[in-house]
Amino acid sequence: MRSRARFEERLFGVLRRVVIAFLALITLAPFFYMLLLSVKPIGVLLLNPGQLWVSAHDFTLSTYREVLRPGSAGGQGFGRMLANSALVSLGTVALTLLAAIPGAYAVSRLRFFGGRQVSALFLAVYLFPATLLAVPLFVMFAKMGLQGSLVGLAIVYIAQTVPVSIYMMKNYFVTIPDSLEEAAALDGCTRLQTVRKVVLPLATPSLMATGLYIFMIAWNEFLFALLFLAARPQKWTVSLGLQQLAGGIEVSKTVLMAGSVVLTIPVVLLFFAAERLLTEGLTSGADKG
Repeated sequence: MRSRARFEERLFGVLRRVVIAFLALITLAPFFYMLLLSVKPIGVLLLNPGQLWVSAHDFTLSTYREVLRPGSAGGQGFGRMLANSALVSLGTVALTLLAAIPGAYAVSRLRFFGGRQVSALFLAVYLFPATLLAVPLFVMFAKMGLQGSLVGLAIVYIAQTVPVSIYMMKNYFVTIPDSLEEAAALDGCTRLQTVRKVVLPLATPSLMATGLYIFMIAWNEFLFALLFLAARPQKWTVSLGLQQLAGGIEVSKTVLMAGSVVLTIPVVLLFFAAERLLTEGLTSGADKG
């Protein structure tokens, strides 16, 4: 029995490493090739498109300079688009959390009629495809004068992200013992002070995971950005700019890959910076023994 258990342990250990290596390969290989193409001159790429390395002689950053340079200077203007995307994404994160925190706390702590069905209703919002809401939202925001506005785009993103943010944070809030809040109440804290001084510090992993999830949605979203901002190039976000870049016949593929790297890098950096808290937040809400 011991030899069989030892064999199975070694077998599953090897299989685990093989699976991890395979998943890492299929995840990182496209990004590596994209990064490789972005630092190659277009002439070298056309001569040998399958080459998986770049020599020091051929290495260039001119593609990134062209992507980030303003359109008035002959570039693609991604610097301004990055600023627009950052403004919309960070604003969406801040305002969504501001609305979702009290909502998630109310669902997890307060007792009211229909409380058990609220979570299901929040998730039911995602049963409606974005294309179904696009035209009514466009007409409504056009009448409000928010068409072509980054503020209007952020409001649309907030409406999309608040329901799932409440659901995610509610699963963490229910794991915080009631005794901690009762102790804070005995010390004279109001409900708001208890949330601010006790609940939120303990819920930092969940807040980080939810905030990063919201940021990724707002940063990569394309449909509503196209619908609201297509007529205002100076307001374009980086995802919209990349799509327009991909459709340009005169734009080389090396410049397109540089734009793709510029779109991807901020999310990757945020993920690695918050990896520990993100892992804790995504596993929150599980049963604890």
